[in-house]
Amino acid sequence: MESKKLIWMVMTVGLFLGSFVPMLWGAGELSFSSLIFSTLGGFLGIWVGFKLS
Repeated sequence: MESKKLIWMVMTVGLFLGSFVPMLWGAGELSFSSLIFSTLGGFLGIWVGFKLS
């Protein structure tokens, strides 16, 4: 698999999962904390994708 595709896929999963973390304590899926955790999940996904490729 091409490394760019892998990084994009893992980043997308990180964005998706990161946006749902605030729902564990009752925050909405469109809240500010959801935006922050989505961004952190995306950065973490980029890092993991880079390490895997």
